[in-house]
Amino acid sequence: MFKTPISRLRWIGNVEGISYLLLLFIAMPLKYFADMPEAVKFTGMAHGVLFVLFMIALAHVTLVHRWSFLKVLGAVVASLIPFGTFVLDAKLRKEER
Repeated sequence: MFKTPISRLRWIGNVEGISYLLLLFIAMPLKYFADMPEAVKFTGMAHGVLFVLFMIALAHVTLVHRWSFLKVLGAVVASLIPFGTFVLDAKLRKEER
């Protein structure tokens, strides 16, 4: 599962994507509609750590597989868009085969 740089990027991308969705669709509404700012504090911190790990994994894949600038840019943009990492995962799954 974690044997290749791409498989590690796929895994952390999925976890990071889930944390992003939790932050946007659960923690943020709890903060603004239920007056529970702690939800954003903890979910945001976890998401931030996962985002940094995603960028490190992306840098590793870039170095090992010599990805082009546009491919790396696409992965970075995917990490910023909700559900983007899941679309990226589908493309990486094809590339991994």
